[in-house]
Amino acid sequence: MDVQLPAGWRKVLSRELEKPYFQELMEFVDHERRKFTVYPPEREVFKAFQLTPYADVKVLLLGQDPYHGEGQAHGLCFSVRPGKRPPPSLVNILRESKNDLGCPIPNNGYLAPWARQGVMLLNAVLTVRARQPNSHEGQGWEKFTDAVIEALNARSRPLVFMLWGASAQKKTKRIHSPPHGIVTAAHPSPLSMKKFFGSKPFSRANSALAKLGEKAIDWCLPNV
Repeated sequence: MDVQLPAGWRKVLSRELEKPYFQELMEFVDHERRKFTVYPPEREVFKAFQLTPYADVKVLLLGQDPYHGEGQAHGLCFSVRPGKRPPPSLVNILRESKNDLGCPIPNNGYLAPWARQGVMLLNAVLTVRARQPNSHEGQGWEKFTDAVIEALNARSRPLVFMLWGASAQKKTKRIHSPPHGIVTAAHPSPLSMKKFFGSKPFSRANSALAKLGEKAIDWCLPNV
C-alpha cells in the first residue's frame, strides 16, 4: 500500500512508518483489498493528512472507523462525497451546527471545507471492509493514529481537540491541556444523539480557538 503523506506529516511520522507493526498493517490492508472490497479507495486513505497539513491543524476531530457503505468513505471522518446521502451521525452533526450556530442545512455531507480551514478529520481506524463495520480494528491503525495525536500534542502551536463519545475521549490521556484546548461531547450517533444535541461543540471549539489566538472556523457548509 502506498502511504501518501505530505512532507510535513511524513517528517513527524517517519519513525512510525518504519516500525514493524506499520509494515504488517500495510500488508494486512493489501491482503484485504485482494480478497474483499475495502473502503476508502487506496488513494484516499490519507486524505485527512493531504487536506490539512501538520503545521496548519487548528482542530482535530476524531472519528472511529470509516463508513462501510458503497461510495461513502473518502478519508475524512464523518464526511461523505457530494451526491451521497448523509448517514445518521452526519445528519445529527449538521442539525447541531444549525442549532448551535444557525448554519443552514446543506444539500450535502461533504466536510472538506472544514478540512481546508485546518480541521483535521481523522478516524482512529483508516480502513474498513465493505459492509462490515469495525472489521479493521486491532490491526495497528490505532497505534498509528495515536502517534498522530501525540505528534500534534508535541507541536508548539496549540490546537483544539474535539472528542465526541467515550472512545474518542479516552485519548485525553495523550493530550497535555493546556496549552491545547479540549472540547468533549456525546457521540452524534442515533444511540447518543439526545446528549449530543445542545452540546454546542462548534461554538465551544471557536471559543477555545479564540483563547489560543486563532481565527474561528466557519462551520457552515456550502451547497454543492
